[in-house]
Amino acid sequence: MLVLRALRSLLCVVSCAWLHAGAASRLKSPALPIQSEREPLPSKGLSGCSFGGRFYSLEDTWHPDLGEPFGVMHCVQCHCEPPQKGLPDVDCDDPILLPGHCCKTCPKKGKEKVDDLHKSYNDRSYLSSEEVGPGESRTDFVAVLTGVTDSWLPSSNGVARARFSLTRTSMAFSITYLRMDRPSKITFLDSDGTTAFEFRIPTGQSDMICGVWKNLAKPLIRQLQSEQLRISMTTSTSRQEEVEGKIIKHRALFAETFSSTLTSEEENSGMGGIAMLTLSDTENNLHFILILQEPVVVPIRVQLVYRQHVLREIRANVTSHDPDFAEVLTDLNSRELFWLSRGQLEIAVATEDQDPQHISGFITGRKSCDTIQSVMSSGDALTPGKTGGVGSGVFYLHDNGTLDYQVQVAGLTSDFLGLTIELKPRRRNKRSVLYDLTPEYNKATGQAQGSWSRLEARHIHMLLQNELFINVATAHNQEGELRGQIKALLYNGLEAPRYELPVPLAGHFVSPPVRTGASGHAWVSVNKQCHLQYEIVVAGLSKADDLTVNAHLHGLAEIGEIDDSSTTHKRLLTGFYGSQAQGVLKDISVELLQHLDQGTAFIQVSTKTNPRGEIRGRVHVPNNCEFGTRGGMEEAEFDDLFVKDPEELKNDPHTCFFENQHHAHGSRWTPNYDKCFSCSCQKRTVICDPVICPVLTCSRTIQPEDKCCPICDERKEPKDMKAPERVDELLEGCYFEGDQKMHAPGTTWHPFVPPFGYIKCAVCTCKGSSGEVHCEKVTCPVLTCSHPIRRNPSDCCKECPEEEKTPAGLEHTDMMQADGPRHCKFGKNYYQNSDNWHPWVPLVGEMKCINCWCDHGVTKCQRKQCPVLTCTNITRIEGACCPECLDSKEEDDLKAPDKRRTLRH
Repeated sequence: MLVLRALRSLLCVVSCAWLHAGAASRLKSPALPIQSEREPLPSKGLSGCSFGGRFYSLEDTWHPDLGEPFGVMHCVQCHCEPPQKGLPDVDCDDPILLPGHCCKTCPKKGKEKVDDLHKSYNDRSYLSSEEVGPGESRTDFVAVLTGVTDSWLPSSNGVARARFSLTRTSMAFSITYLRMDRPSKITFLDSDGTTAFEFRIPTGQSDMICGVWKNLAKPLIRQLQSEQLRISMTTSTSRQEEVEGKIIKHRALFAETFSSTLTSEEENSGMGGIAMLTLSDTENNLHFILILQEPVVVPIRVQLVYRQHVLREIRANVTSHDPDFAEVLTDLNSRELFWLSRGQLEIAVATEDQDPQHISGFITGRKSCDTIQSVMSSGDALTPGKTGGVGSGVFYLHDNGTLDYQVQVAGLTSDFLGLTIELKPRRRNKRSVLYDLTPEYNKATGQAQGSWSRLEARHIHMLLQNELFINVATAHNQEGELRGQIKALLYNGLEAPRYELPVPLAGHFVSPPVRTGASGHAWVSVNKQCHLQYEIVVAGLSKADDLTVNAHLHGLAEIGEIDDSSTTHKRLLTGFYGSQAQGVLKDISVELLQHLDQGTAFIQVSTKTNPRGEIRGRVHVPNNCEFGTRGGMEEAEFDDLFVKDPEELKNDPHTCFFENQHHAHGSRWTPNYDKCFSCSCQKRTVICDPVICPVLTCSRTIQPEDKCCPICDERKEPKDMKAPERVDELLEGCYFEGDQKMHAPGTTWHPFVPPFGYIKCAVCTCKGSSGEVHCEKVTCPVLTCSHPIRRNPSDCCKECPEEEKTPAGLEHTDMMQADGPRHCKFGKNYYQNSDNWHPWVPLVGEMKCINCWCDHGVTKCQRKQCPVLTCTNITRIEGACCPECLDSKEEDDLKAPDKRRTLRH
């Protein structure tokens, strides 16, 4: 037999005896990493070993040659030993031959098979927790939804398959369903059966439902990880249907490239399931796992079917305690692989008892709401360069194996030669082309659009495992000037039109052009509320090792107006910590919306190396927002994803009632009594915190009437105040994910953590040019009293209660005159009657825009009313509360009537 000895005394023995000629004819050869096309038989009468097309005598030693790409394994030594006597004993009636094994063994039980298949999946490099961003990992879950039993009868014959991806505190879900009307509502239930989240399904014709559950609380994440959450889906048709299932973790989800949803043709059968399938990396073996919803304790028969012809058949036992069934279909032939790629193979499951039940479903490529896309950059070419060009592609895989593609290219340094989809090269600069898109490429538009209708099953597997690449060759770079990996982009719930070609971002579009290896693309849309939704993907923006550093600011994404006759105005979108960024911009000016509508706006990513712009792209988003962002009514936050019906809000036990309105749990809004407060609903409790305005670095500011905080006045920016300098200054600051704002070096603030609001027991500091945010807990003073109290629920530190004695200086005045005016206490200070002062707030300082006074023992405060200015040149003097006209002082008669109001909740 063969014995492989590693240099580190690692001994691997193939567990099979020397096979006689008859036994060898019945059993398949071992599944080595690289198998020779034919293994020579030993010469008659000779004893020895056959390996890699050569025959070795007993006691021979050698280094194995596994062929390309492995070559000679010098760290492994093979040794030919005499055969053992006989085959190993098996203690079962029906031994089976497993793929990759030499000898037959007893079939394993369901749980052992699942564990073995999990182990084989985990041995694959691509199966570790998928990284979706720097320092972030993604965990996948699955659920099988079948009819809910009511009066011993299922209420629906439908079956749904739900796939979930948890990243941080957001969970994206993709749901497909069969044999039921389009659902109208999805409900997530916690371990107590209470509604944890509800999602209203938009109307449509697609059988795919996409959504995101944002801001999962830690207790719910723990229940999700421990498989205690359930999901329910209901329809609103006359025949109300409901399907329900348990959300479970499954390691096979990472390797799944083909799937099937199994349904029954019998009415009210109540049986359903799913199959997760994947191909072996080097062989045509199809691994699969069946998950059956509440199976019975009976044997089952699993068949692979093509047009009612049974191709393969397997039998096993499945119980309710062991619902997973794992198996491998070995050595699929070319016809079976072809039918698999076309979605024509069917997997059928039948119970073998007195009352047999049948479920079946067609096998197709894995379905999800994720987008298959690619960003091509010169920095990712086989020979990396810095050309400033860009390539962008969007792909869609159909059930029949057809791949639709849209590709655009811009900024090439020489004539276009070819556009190809390729494998990862086995050798440096040794390309392996799968499909040529060059005939579909239009040089005038720089675009290619078409379909690849002959994908093999292996190609579909590699596509869904992010193992394919797209390459652009030019006259000066015939091996490739631009190259990008084709990979899935996780669904995030934004309304950005991912099915369309995105806006290309390149150094070629910057003025003046930048020779960079980075590129990117962006999807941009404006919704009905005139809010801008954006999603940006970049490639080659920084070194590969930088992408693994958490909280490393790579650059800033901005949006602005292109106007050659005046200074370019820009708005900060977000900071870049990895290769993706997305968000919603609500307070958009009318001018910027008009530029978006006219196609004279741009998106730009700036870095410290190129503060004037590393990559840029022109944006054209037609819209009807001539009056700006539409207010007048409370808009739902993006995190809420749906607006609940008022009657449902009233019946929800977690709803908050505030200012004569019902607010959903987790929602945030600005209260009517003061626009400088932000309120949130947390399970029937309303929490309101003051808005802390950011520190502005501009020279002039204005105070919008409907806003709490002042903003920079950029209508007439001085010519010497160039945008690149501001970008460079921002890049020296800190971007904080909580409030999604830039903070100047050295500034401090209370962190804003959704959905809890401002955390007053913590203080964050921007650590200057390093761009790091350091947050620490507030240190409360040491108290000497025995019974300290917290005066307000939102206060961080406790205080000693007021002592019985009165402060010095008041003993013989107010307190001795029972009929006279009384003093006031504000904070830790005492004030005489009719005293005026500005309140002092920790970390903010003196609030000069608020006046307080003592009125016979009652403290009253009001915000200073600023005059209405009619001038066009408005500025704000440092330290002043109200803005002023630049050219002249306005008369007192222009001031609005003073309307006092008290700051009382």
